[in-house]
Amino acid sequence: MDTPVSHEDDSVATLRFRAIFISDIHLGTASCQAGRLLDFLRHTDSRYLYLVGDIIDGWQLKRRWFWQQSHNDVIQKVLRKARKGTRVTYIAGNHDEAMRHFLGLSFGGIDIRDEATHVTASGKRLLVIHGDLFDAVVQGAKWLAHAGDWAYMMSLRLNRWFNHLRARLGLPYWSLAQFLKHRVKNAVSYIGNFEDALAHEARRRDFDGVVCGHIHKAEIRDIGGVLYCNDGDWVESLTALVELDNGELRIIDWKAIEALRRDAVAFEGAEIAHSPGD
Repeated sequence: MDTPVSHEDDSVATLRFRAIFISDIHLGTASCQAGRLLDFLRHTDSRYLYLVGDIIDGWQLKRRWFWQQSHNDVIQKVLRKARKGTRVTYIAGNHDEAMRHFLGLSFGGIDIRDEATHVTASGKRLLVIHGDLFDAVVQGAKWLAHAGDWAYMMSLRLNRWFNHLRARLGLPYWSLAQFLKHRVKNAVSYIGNFEDALAHEARRRDFDGVVCGHIHKAEIRDIGGVLYCNDGDWVESLTALVELDNGELRIIDWKAIEALRRDAVAFEGAEIAHSPGD
């Protein structure tokens, strides 16, 4: 039986979902959008919260220590949700692979897992996994994965300067990293192979679908009868996968939450509530 959730007590409009899946936050890097994630967490509530890997970026922290108060605030907010009754599951990824030393343990009400099974309100069984174990580069040539990570971080650094100039000119955000991923033939092939591999694994194990992260590409689609869901990232896309009370799955981004904060507009299909202070 589901445990009742004690909802956030901030005086703000809150979107309530049955489940929220977020991944690839990369706390410990300058590119992490911790402030916007904190805003998202403050304005959403759920019975289940899955942290689907690469929450803390151990790779980058080993190279250079970077940790801001907003990164602490994100962790404290998640811990608070767990104390208030949200079932929080932390799925280890490749950037936070050190968490795999603690599989099966619970810290502050947060369960540490390598993978999890989530059953939707409509009865669909979903395999929840970061996805790096199905990445041939990460598994077969870790040095190349580290090199690719360095190149990705460099592209994000260049992107910040470039988009600072675009903003001053009144132009919208444009992602160099996403442009390269979607335009370079090998990158497109790599993403397709990754998605197919995850769908195949879910099908082999009799799951109805899979929820993953890792490649920073938010998407929901059918692959050979298997529901493939990627919740995106909190570096560029600022997206999460959410389950509505009827079991429907959707991708929602920070802008929708920001609009709620500004205009108190309900997200279609989700329960909206206001604290007594409103």
